[in-house]
Amino acid sequence: MTERAEHYYDHGTAAERWARAGLFFDAKEYATAARVLEPLTAEAPGQLAPRLLLARAYYHSAQLRRAETELRAILERWPVEDYAQLMLGRTLERQGRRAEAAPYLRLAAAMSGDFGEE
Repeated sequence: MTERAEHYYDHGTAAERWARAGLFFDAKEYATAARVLEPLTAEAPGQLAPRLLLARAYYHSAQLRRAETELRAILERWPVEDYAQLMLGRTLERQGRRAEAAPYLRLAAAMSGDFGEE
C-alpha cells in the first residue's frame, strides 16, 4: 500500500475518521474499517463505540484472534457490556472453542433478558 493510501485512512479529525470507518463497515469492507479504527481506538481507548466496531470489523474479516483480544479488553473495562459478551462467545465458537464460549453466551443472554422462555 502506498504512503498516500495509508494517509487517507488516518486523515482528518476523529469524527471524520469515525464516519469513514462506519462507511467502510456498512459497505462490508471490514478489513479497511479496521485499518481506520485501529489508530482511532488507540487515541481514545476510553470510548466504547469505536472499540466495539473494531471488534466487529475484526470478526467479520475473520481476524478472530484480534477480535478476541479486543473483546477481552472491552470486557475488562466494561464487564456489563452484554453485546461484547455475546460477540466474545460467538468469536470463540467460530474458533471451535465451544466450551470456552458457553459462559459468555449464557451471560449475554441473561444480561439481555433472554432466559430461554419456552
